Amino acid sequence: MAYLSRSEIKVLSLSALGGILEFYDFIIFIYFAHTIGTLFFPPTMPEWLSQLQTFCIFAAGYLVRPVGGIIMAHFGDTRGRKKMFTLSIFLMAVPTLLIGLTPTYVDIGIYAPMILLVLRMLQGAAIGGEVPGAWVFVSEHVPPKYISFACAALTAGLTGGIFLGAMIALAINTYYSPAEILQIGWRIPFIAGGVFGIVAVMLRQWLHETPVFQAMQKNILSSEIPLKRVLREQRPAVILTALVSWVLAASIVTMILMTPTLLQSLFKVSPKLALEANSFATVSLTVGCLVFGALAGKYGIGRTMLFGSTGLILSSLFLYQQLAISHEHLFLLYSLNGFFVGVIALAPTIGVLSFPPEVRFSGLSFSYNLTYAILGGLTPIFISLLIPFTTMAPAFYVASLGMLNFGIGLYLLKKKF
Repeated sequence: MAYLSRSEIKVLSLSALGGILEFYDFIIFIYFAHTIGTLFFPPTMPEWLSQLQTFCIFAAGYLVRPVGGIIMAHFGDTRGRKKMFTLSIFLMAVPTLLIGLTPTYVDIGIYAPMILLVLRMLQGAAIGGEVPGAWVFVSEHVPPKYISFACAALTAGLTGGIFLGAMIALAINTYYSPAEILQIGWRIPFIAGGVFGIVAVMLRQWLHETPVFQAMQKNILSSEIPLKRVLREQRPAVILTALVSWVLAASIVTMILMTPTLLQSLFKVSPKLALEANSFATVSLTVGCLVFGALAGKYGIGRTMLFGSTGLILSSLFLYQQLAISHEHLFLLYSLNGFFVGVIALAPTIGVLSFPPEVRFSGLSFSYNLTYAILGGLTPIFISLLIPFTTMAPAFYVASLGMLNFGIGLYLLKKKF
């Protein structure tokens, strides 16, 4: 980091800050799902049904991700990285602000959940363009030897958004009573996220178009659809990027998002202890992303993946194995696992380097978003089906992904990637 120029540090810092705020805006919804279900559906509706419909609205954001990502990537490859990079955070900030201002079911009836659904879909489209767009943007601004660290820093920022959302939700639930949360408290995180997102839009105006896009701009063929070229010419890159994206999505969903609930249901850990342990694991994940990104720049992506994947396999199995025996070392083991989950920060670097600049945004966005929407979305269902057979199911699943990642590391080592 010390060898990056001042302008490169500015690009990385503003990009990471925007990523933190945008991911916070995207996930804050889930922390207030129970309150939203109560307010946006008929009071006479059974609680389980209102919660189901609330989670369906939340899931709609994931389903729209590939569509939003592909459309924004097309224009990112043909019109400019910066324009789409700025548009993505604007499309996230405004719907987030509007969610915080939306009237509830008591005020406007059935229109309330309908408006909520539309705004959530806009959020999904925005995050679909933001994440791959950010990786492409910073990778084309920094020297080649710093690409892995730059992409990892952005990925760490996304995990920071998850942590920020958890802390804001904890603060709201600490300082407001349940009645106050229903009345006004739930709106505060959305309004604040929207306002800070708009500030991030203004900050991104200081960024410049990437040198790579400027160099190739004159040779862009307006009639050529980038995604068509990707599917015709870049199939190996699509497969490789999809595989590492699978490891990224499923590891995050399983170990960071699902495990706090599983700690309570499978191992009888108290909700407070589970959330505290998860906070430590999330911070460790953020650190792990930075460490693995730095190691990859120094020792190569292949070698770093072999080390990180081995740690991911062992730490996942050991965490769940020990939980069945005792909760004594929960914080230590969960934090260690969170650190090694950080090996997923190498996935965007692999995706960025796998595609030529002319179709880089489209190729990465298509491979990453489609994989995340399908395999990331199916992960909770798959694990839930396996848990009746063994409480080690989450660990076995992540360990299997670690083995896949290890194999990819061997492939990259052979290719001198």
